[in-house]
Order: sequence, then structure tokens, then C-alpha cells
Amino acid sequence: LGLDLATRRNLELTETLRGLPSPTLFSLLDNCVTSMGSRLLRHTLHHPLREREVPAARHGAVEFLLDDYGRIAGEIRRGLRGIADIERIAGRIALRNARPRDLASLRESLSRLANLRAPLANTPSTLLSTIFVDLDTPAATLDLLIRSIATEPAAQVRDGGIIAPGYDSDLDELRSLNDNCGAFLIDMEIRERERTGINTLKVEYNKVHGFYIEVTHANTDKIPDDYRRRQTLKNAERYITPELKTFEDKALSAQERSLSREKLLYEGILNDLQSVVPQLQTIARAVAQLDLLAGFADTALKRNWSKPEFTNEIGLTVEGGRHPVVEAEMAGGADTFIANDVKLAENRRLLLITGPNMGGKSTYMRQTALIALLAHIGCYVPADRVLIGPLDRIFTRIGASDDLASGRSTFMVEMTEAAAILHHATPNSLVLMDEIGRGTS
Repeated sequence: LGLDLATRRNLELTETLRGLPSPTLFSLLDNCVTSMGSRLLRHTLHHPLREREVPAARHGAVEFLLDDYGRIAGEIRRGLRGIADIERIAGRIALRNARPRDLASLRESLSRLANLRAPLANTPSTLLSTIFVDLDTPAATLDLLIRSIATEPAAQVRDGGIIAPGYDSDLDELRSLNDNCGAFLIDMEIRERERTGINTLKVEYNKVHGFYIEVTHANTDKIPDDYRRRQTLKNAERYITPELKTFEDKALSAQERSLSREKLLYEGILNDLQSVVPQLQTIARAVAQLDLLAGFADTALKRNWSKPEFTNEIGLTVEGGRHPVVEAEMAGGADTFIANDVKLAENRRLLLITGPNMGGKSTYMRQTALIALLAHIGCYVPADRVLIGPLDRIFTRIGASDDLASGRSTFMVEMTEAAAILHHATPNSLVLMDEIGRGTS
């Protein structure tokens, strides 16, 4: 459905005329649970569909989700909680720069798919049946992520601790060596105290100097011959023995080899996941679509919106229409907003709206365009009954603004926009001309 830049701006789809993010149609409708659903909603608002099959299918899906006072929509929205941004994670996997926590989030999300799709099992909606099929859990991928990625992996691969225990025997062996390090130091400290008779002797480790035996200056005369001085401190000497040196070489190399092994295994996991990227993208699209539809159902239920009807007869009939954003911003909501009817037909193509300032003329005009747009994105509409004939474009010419930098006065801007409408509009276009050609004296 054709929307030029001026129309998108004037209808305040995703930002107000002052450039603010709310109150807009997007801020009103965006009760999506996932970021994928919100992105799809933003795209959908800017790209309503002229062909009616998809919007009509969405209307049918929303009708099913509203069954039993929105029970199914509520179940789905609860099921969507905790599902990560699968779309972006799939993109990172394809680029091989997914972080360990991305894969942990993906694992959690895939494990929730079965519960998410359960309410759709016997749906009469073709669209929801397709989503049900697309949300099938990729068992092999989920199994790989459960076996390979730690329950709470580190943020970066270089930090280690990202591969789950039991996934790789070589890695487990290297980790075992690291884990036994503390026990070895305690055991050696006990043995060395008995051998030397120095009760204050300590066997310790730090990242700068590695492993060492620390003895105070008062006990240096009891040092055995196999001790080699490593460092002198103010109150103590640090030594190393052949046994401790052998263990140090083994332990430090085990740590390095462990990190290297984890990095290699992680790259292998990313390689294995390359083949399922298309399936992950399909799942992401299905989740986004389901989130969008459940959000539409939730809005329709809370705000008492109704299902629009498409017809092949030229015209637009609205009974009890309201401006969705203005109504939501008013203190009393639907109880305060005065609904209006619109009747456009083959033999009634023009309505001339007159009235005093702040009488509701612009609200009445824009609500008509927004109702038509909402119907064409597959959403319910703020009206008692809506019947929409063929529609190909929406045009708006609203308000006074100049473009002095380009040498265009307010009047010139109005004439240019009006000329564009006259040039491009067809018999099936919806046109709003809100103020044009006023005097400047």
C-alpha cells in the first residue's frame, strides 16, 4: 500500500511530528514480548499490504487468539517470555562471531518452543497452522547445545569455562589437572613442614611468579639442599623444588592447553551450527509473527477494537470510528472520545470537513486513514464496523511548513505536495487534504 514520506510523517506512525517516539501508532501497538516482534511491527506499519490475502489471514488468526476472552493469546504471550532474539543470534552464528552466552540463550529459547506452539495444535487458521509447523523444535541442535555449552558460560571464549563437562574427554582431563592443583599444594605444604620442621612454611601460587614455597628469614637455616631461591621479600624468601617445578610446568601448560582446547571446540560447534541457520531464521520469523498477532489480539481485547471486512466494491464505510492514539491519550479513553461515521462510495468520493478550531476535523480525517492502514496490516480497528473496498495508496497534505533552505515557501510546499497527489493518485487512493492555500496577509 503506497505511503510516501509525507504520509508516514503526518500520520505519526513511528514518531510524532516533533520527532518524539510517542505517542504514536507504534508506541500504542507495541506490546510485543520479544524484540523480534517489535521489529516486525515497525516494519509492518511502514509496509501495509495492498493484496488482502495476508491481512485477511492475520484477521482470522487474531480472531482465533481472541477466543474465550483472549485465553489463547494470553497463553502464547506467557510462552514468549524468556525467548531470546533468535534472529540476531542466527545472524551472529552465520558470521561466526556468536558469543557463548548467545548460544546459551538460544538453547533456552529452543527448549521453550514446544510449550509455545502447544496452544496452536488444533487451530482453524491457515496462518497459525503454518506458524505451528515452523516452530517445530530442532532436536539435534538443541541436543548439541545442551551437551556442549556450560549452564552459565563466561562472556568471552578467552575466559574459558564455556564448554560443558563431559562433552570432550581431553578437555575434562586438562580441567581435572587444574582442579587438583589446590589439593596438591595443601598436600605438599603438609609434607614439607614435616620434612623441614618449619611450621610457618607455605606453598602458594600467584600469576606473576607461579608456584613457590615461602619461608620466613628466621627459618632460612633449616632450608634443605634441594630448595632453589626464586624471590627475596622483606620478611621472607621464596623457593622452588624440582618436584614443584615439574608440577608447575604441567599445571600451567594444562591451563593454556585447556583454553586452547575450548576455543577449538567452540569453533567446531559454530561450524556445526552453520547448517541450521536457515531453520533458526524460519523459527525467528514464526516467533515474530506469533508475537505480532498475539499483540494485536491483546490490543483488540483491551481497547474494544473490531474485525474489519474487505469488499470488492469501491468505498470505505466506518461506523463508530475513533482515533486510536488520541483515544488512548484521553483520560476517559473510549468513554470520552466521541465516535464518528465515515461513508465513502463510488457516487460519494469527496467529503468536505468544516468546523471551528480544535473542533476535531484533523482527528476525524486522520483516524480514517489510520483505520484503513490498520486493516491492511492485519490488525483489528478502533471502530464498531468497518467495510473497506479496494485501496492502493494513502496520501496526506497536512499543516503548514516551509523549506526555505531549498527556496520553497509554505505556499510552494503546499502546491508541490498537492501536485504530487494529483499526479499519482488513482480512483482507489485515499487522500487527506488538511488545510491548503490559505492567505498570508
